Amino acid sequence: MDGTGGLTVRPSRRQFCQGIAGLGLATGGLALLAGCGARGGVQVGPALSEAPLETTRLRFWKSPSLCHAPQFLAEPLLRAEGFTDVQYIDAAGAGRAYGALAAGEMDIISLFSAPLITRVDAGDPIVILAGLHAGCFELFGTSQVQSVRDLKGKTAGVLVLGSPQHVFLASIAAYVGLDPRVDINFVELPGAESMRRLEAGTIDAFIGFPPEPQELRAKKIGHVIVNSSIDRPWSQYFCCMVAANRDFVQQNPVATKRAVRAILKATDMCAAEPERSAQLLVDGGYAPRLDYASQTLREIPYSKWRDYDPEDTIRFYALRLNEIGMIRSTPDKILQSGTDWRFLNELKKELKT
Repeated sequence: MDGTGGLTVRPSRRQFCQGIAGLGLATGGLALLAGCGARGGVQVGPALSEAPLETTRLRFWKSPSLCHAPQFLAEPLLRAEGFTDVQYIDAAGAGRAYGALAAGEMDIISLFSAPLITRVDAGDPIVILAGLHAGCFELFGTSQVQSVRDLKGKTAGVLVLGSPQHVFLASIAAYVGLDPRVDINFVELPGAESMRRLEAGTIDAFIGFPPEPQELRAKKIGHVIVNSSIDRPWSQYFCCMVAANRDFVQQNPVATKRAVRAILKATDMCAAEPERSAQLLVDGGYAPRLDYASQTLREIPYSKWRDYDPEDTIRFYALRLNEIGMIRSTPDKILQSGTDWRFLNELKKELKT
């Protein structure tokens, strides 16, 4: 269904690529020169003058969160960069995705920043490469919770302890002086169940990622306490970042740069034409509802990857997580052991509009 009651006809891979090629040409500044080639990939110039790829296979996470749209829209751009085997792996939730990335079952994907820091602190071979966008998560509460400080003594639903929901909410609580280890009662629930219980008033708060906030607002369940797209300080830092398996980066630096370039170009697409990008997500089968996809892409500030310094995000969240004992490493240690900005710095110069 297309979200309005009509049937959606799923396009072929070639049609999906042609749609993104047209979108890229419309946005101007993405260096997309022509339509689809024999494999359905967009023909892009810069990659032709670079060293050959070390690998033509690239494995991503098939994320259920709409905020990760660029990694889906990047598919034809990745093929244009020379990747002939682009795979999207269903990891059954963000927690599984972090483990799969560390284990080398995925290569380079977009993931939530704060939990990435906890995995680097734990010694996982993960390298953070770039910021993707600011904002996307929203904290909802019942009428009994009017501010973050009101969470003291209250119950919040999270997918599992250590999940993005848990880590971000713990960071928010710590920022206002709460100790989430003792001040908040976390209960582990699937997202849909948390939303049902929030509506029933049997939990007090829930932090959601797209399309969950869009659904809660549409159904008038709870009210927004924190919207990380617009509320400071959360709106000043990256929510999602591009990360890779360390061995993949070390063994495939050319492939790493080309993959990040494709993802950032797709991020520009989301910023420049959110409505058309949302339609492509639905047409490609990556989003079930056009209304939620459109709202998500309009609201998330995708253009911030050019403006924000990703080191600021790492320092901000690492400090919060260190203060409440969720990590032992200092921000400097996380930056030293778990980041590599070489590719981003090169691409910021290359992709100037």
